[in-house]
Amino acid sequence: MVRFALVGVVATAVHYIIYWLLQHVINVNVAFTIGYLLSFLLNYYLSARFTFKEKTSAKNGAGFAMAHTVNYLLQMGLLNLFLWMGVSKSLAPIPVYCIAVPVNFILVRTVFKKL
Repeated sequence: MVRFALVGVVATAVHYIIYWLLQHVINVNVAFTIGYLLSFLLNYYLSARFTFKEKTSAKNGAGFAMAHTVNYLLQMGLLNLFLWMGVSKSLAPIPVYCIAVPVNFILVRTVFKKL
């Protein structure tokens, strides 16, 4: 759990920093997606090697991508919900992460422990 939290903090920070920089110059959904994709790559490598002490493989990579597809859709829906509710573009990802990160932990843990 501690290793997952460390990797999650790093990946989330990378995602948020990229989003924060880009949301000033491009559409927030595009900025969020670019940040997500870049943090996804880092997250997969760190999750496999550091968190779960597994080698990266096509099998766990595909499972990780499927879990993150669900997570991405959840995050995009929540981001747009919070923006619609009036949360500022800069702060809207924060409550998104608070909801989506625990869901993602369950999905990713299932991928690496069940495959």
